[in-house]
Amino acid sequence: MYLCRVNFIKRLIKPLLLLHFLILLSGCHTSRFIPENGYLLTKVGITSEEKHIGTDELQAYMPQRPNNKWFSLFKVPLGIYSLSGRDSTKRFNRFLRHLGEAPVIYDRGRTVQACTNMQLSIRNMGYLNAEVFVQEKPKRNKMNIKYHIVPHERYYVRDFSLNVQDEALGRILDSLHYQPNINRDVDGKVKPYSINSLESERSRLYDLLVENGFYKFNKEYVHFRVDTTIGHHMADVEMIVRQTQQGVDSTDFSHHQYHIGNVSYEFPQGKSFLRPKVLRNATAISKGQLYREADMHETYARMTRLSAVMATNVHIKDRADGSDTLDVNVSLTPNKPNSFSAELEGTNSAGDFGAAASLTYQNRNIFRGSELFNLKLRGAFEAIKGLSGYADQNFIEYSLEGGITFPDFKFPFLRSSFRRNAQATTEVNLAFDSQDRPEFHRRVLTGVLRYRWTRMNRQLQHRFDLLDLDYVFMPWISDTFRDKYLSDPQNRNAILKYNYENLFIMNWSYHLVYNSRPLGASASNYGTNAYTVRLGIETAGNLLYAISNATNAQRHAEGQFTYFDIAYAQYAKFDFSFSKSFLINKNNSVALHTALGIAYPYGNSTILPYEKRYFSGGANSVRGWSVRELGPGSFQGSDGRIDFINQTGDIKLDLSVEYRTHLFWKFDGAAFIDAGNIWTIRNYKDQPGGQFRFDEFWRQIAVAYGLGLRLNFNYFILRLDGGMKAIHPAYTDSRRHYPLVHPSFKRDFSFHFAVGMPF
Repeated sequence: MYLCRVNFIKRLIKPLLLLHFLILLSGCHTSRFIPENGYLLTKVGITSEEKHIGTDELQAYMPQRPNNKWFSLFKVPLGIYSLSGRDSTKRFNRFLRHLGEAPVIYDRGRTVQACTNMQLSIRNMGYLNAEVFVQEKPKRNKMNIKYHIVPHERYYVRDFSLNVQDEALGRILDSLHYQPNINRDVDGKVKPYSINSLESERSRLYDLLVENGFYKFNKEYVHFRVDTTIGHHMADVEMIVRQTQQGVDSTDFSHHQYHIGNVSYEFPQGKSFLRPKVLRNATAISKGQLYREADMHETYARMTRLSAVMATNVHIKDRADGSDTLDVNVSLTPNKPNSFSAELEGTNSAGDFGAAASLTYQNRNIFRGSELFNLKLRGAFEAIKGLSGYADQNFIEYSLEGGITFPDFKFPFLRSSFRRNAQATTEVNLAFDSQDRPEFHRRVLTGVLRYRWTRMNRQLQHRFDLLDLDYVFMPWISDTFRDKYLSDPQNRNAILKYNYENLFIMNWSYHLVYNSRPLGASASNYGTNAYTVRLGIETAGNLLYAISNATNAQRHAEGQFTYFDIAYAQYAKFDFSFSKSFLINKNNSVALHTALGIAYPYGNSTILPYEKRYFSGGANSVRGWSVRELGPGSFQGSDGRIDFINQTGDIKLDLSVEYRTHLFWKFDGAAFIDAGNIWTIRNYKDQPGGQFRFDEFWRQIAVAYGLGLRLNFNYFILRLDGGMKAIHPAYTDSRRHYPLVHPSFKRDFSFHFAVGMPF
């Protein structure tokens, strides 16, 4: 064992020495870009004598930051830039400078200005005598700086008063139970004085009024008078709500509460392309109600979701008679109703090359209700090599998919208030898929009735599949495949056999996604706390099983109930995942992910349908293994032609940590560690070592590590990940069980290409 570790360390010495040499080399060349008497900024920090002052919020005031580090360790972009020569007219030098990052030269003037800005920000927190100092630590041609905060005593609000100059407005605020939250918290304790809290209260009052009819009210009408001369670090605050500033001839200085008058719609050429009911449902405002700014934004959002609408403009008009009534005009521009698209693709399945083509037709307003109709025809061909004993050596597939998406709930007895407040769609989809392989022919017919909805902030998203039907029909299985895998008593595989029989699945499911970052919020505000929770529940066959029992239906020879001589699946499935990101700085972050899935066949089934089983490995799981190469448990595959069936399970566990860093241009990098596996609930003889046991499963968790490269175009991400096996649960001998200590690139490396992030 000691000798193995020595060999492993020796393998690492060369790349580490090379990396160290490149870093030193780039550091030597950096000095040529530092001006005389100048300094390369190498470190910036903030310290405070008051723990309640969060230094993270003050990072935004730093005008200069040290050069970017890959994985917070290596200044590779600076090194690339430093390898360029002084002659910027040479193309290669310009290329290196564009690829790298110029050295950050310390600017004392900008640092002094940053001190002033930080000091003002801290004083706004109530530390009215706060001071910020800069500590400079030059060393040769490098500079470390530290901002040091001395806050002194904090001021608190002793007394608060509200002065509403408009008596009518004051009465309305009383009816709305408005209580300013300036000087006392919920426990009655005195609150610190803070400019930020005053601004927050100003915004709270503004939001309250514009949501209750005060269309022309703005924040400029709210002022504060603050007296900090009373001593003992206390302040008296008066909040003043001023009257309006009308023209010189006007005697009315009161704030007016407005109602909605006429709501009209405007279309190109004056011809409506949507039914009146659709327009009403998409308009969050109605005649007679108080003006609410949120209703205006909601109207924009609902109109934008209509596939038939390209652009929306909501106009608000005062009436000429001077009344407190607002007329609303919604101007709509139609989208192009019809579109066609074609797609060609090449395929490579384990060295078998093929091609596929698809044609899609889309109508965005098929029934003048902004219904989205899709029709897709797809065909594929693949030349299969290496199969013996089969008459046909090609794979042919064609499929037809059709569906309609309605822009609202199509569900009876649903409360109208729920319909108005939820952003919802109803989907009806039908599909037929035909596959002809050398081993078998397979036909799949599916139908789905699905609802999706969310609220205005879109943090919580719901999906409910009220009815999901799958009918799998196997019209032909070759004698070779049947004799070898399905009928041979010595090689009979129950899981394989079950998945090559006719099967009927009728299920319903509910899925929930919660994102802690509200729609439109920036990562800088929510990145340190952003997390996503996903939850899924699915059941199948319960209604059919109840009917079978109630009607005393007969079971077939395998002990299952059938409909039209076809057995149906019965199972329950639960999925949970949690992802969280930690923002270190604008170029570096850490992401954590955990996922758990459990599916249990019961009643009319002892085995899960293949499409519902879990698999491990691949671009989004334990990345040291290719897709469907890992598990279940310590199971070792022996027949590559059918292991795609056997390397599936009823339980799945995924654990991942990923360090993400920006490299240069559009390229990002990642270093990751993945762990996980799949297991079966029952002990199937065709999957020895695959059953989940509480006293053993932790020994069967596979571990992988690796590096990733991402091409980030913002609207989509191309991802390349290379993973190495670290712990392989399928083996017991130390050499193969711990490939981290005994690595073999040919044996242990897996490469993945994907679109989007793994989690």
